[in-house]
Amino acid sequence: MSKKIEFHFKKPEDSPGYLLGQLTMLWQRKLKRVLDPLDLTHTQFALLCALAWLSRDSDVVTQVDIANQSNADRMMVSKVLRTLEDKTFITRFEHPTDTRAKTIRFTATGEIILQKAIISVEAADLDFFCGLGINLKTFNSDMASLIKQNNKEISNIP
Repeated sequence: MSKKIEFHFKKPEDSPGYLLGQLTMLWQRKLKRVLDPLDLTHTQFALLCALAWLSRDSDVVTQVDIANQSNADRMMVSKVLRTLEDKTFITRFEHPTDTRAKTIRFTATGEIILQKAIISVEAADLDFFCGLGINLKTFNSDMASLIKQNNKEISNIP
């Protein structure tokens, strides 16, 4: 018989990481159901949303900007943006001043698809998190604080 594995937590439900992982999986499955008919993955949707937010303030949005906005790996962002370009949801142009960078813009099709996706995802979010009731604002605030705290810690790792 093998030695017993030791855990800090007495049961899985005591671990915030376990609970977050379970919740994330369920939430992603729900979003997959609403994004599949639009030919979008959750990652593609997240990067399109990052582009939409960034485009509100600037006409010059780069892959690096999108990666930073979404806390995503730059290589992954590049690959996903290529896929979105193949789907004709975005276009990539030469950057006006940086020859190494590309400027990312929506196509008319991409704007329409993203708007439909946002409506579906926001409805799914409201349904998924409705059990929190008046605690939703606190939940969002706590998550934002954890993201900010851990983003700083991770950014300082060499």
